[in-house]
Amino acid sequence: MASELSPLTLETGLPEEKGPPLPQSSQETINTIVHYYRGELGRMAGWRDRIDRTSNWAITVVAAMLSVSLSTPTSHHGVLLFAMLLISLLLLIEARRYRFFDVYRARVRQLERGYFAQVLAPDGVPSAKWSTSIATSLRKPIFLMSYKDAVCRRLQRNYCWMYLILLLAWALKISSSKMSMAGEFLGPVHSWSDLFENTALGPLPGSIVLIFVALFYGLILYGSFRREEREGELAHGQVHV
Repeated sequence: MASELSPLTLETGLPEEKGPPLPQSSQETINTIVHYYRGELGRMAGWRDRIDRTSNWAITVVAAMLSVSLSTPTSHHGVLLFAMLLISLLLLIEARRYRFFDVYRARVRQLERGYFAQVLAPDGVPSAKWSTSIATSLRKPIFLMSYKDAVCRRLQRNYCWMYLILLLAWALKISSSKMSMAGEFLGPVHSWSDLFENTALGPLPGSIVLIFVALFYGLILYGSFRREEREGELAHGQVHV
């Protein structure tokens, strides 16, 4: 009688809990793969929708801030600096969402490359590396890219253009007219001193503000032209997001 008990039951004295049955035939295995693919595709699409939603918020913020700042010459240039901070916050949120999206996108692409492409057009001897990779990811999910890489990728896809538009609008704002402390129009900017006066932000002198903006856009420029070390479709391949 004891020989019929499982090793787990003999060791712990508790009955062994059995999980759901595994596929017993090739047809059941195919059905499992198809349903799993649909599930991963849905999760990928859900995170993709979250990414697009953040990008839409960023575009709306840029349009609103440009409308407020450029609608009248008396509006303060700090509105555009505030817009840059809001866009940066949305970029960080989107980068976090993109890391989750990248995990599910990788699983979907592994299924498509390793299984469905082989079904549609067999090429050589089938390899089980794709299934092993997905199983490892399911047992121990980990991010496939760093937060820095995610920020740079989203910056290169969308946000670099928003930052560029804000920078051009800010440069136009501080160089088009000289304003008094009360917001009165004093005439066009003719010298660097006039520019520094326009650039001043509260107690901060214009030179300090210009330095901060230059350093900030130096980081934006670095992230916009930075290239990842890895190659392939999950980095800068033919199809990517």
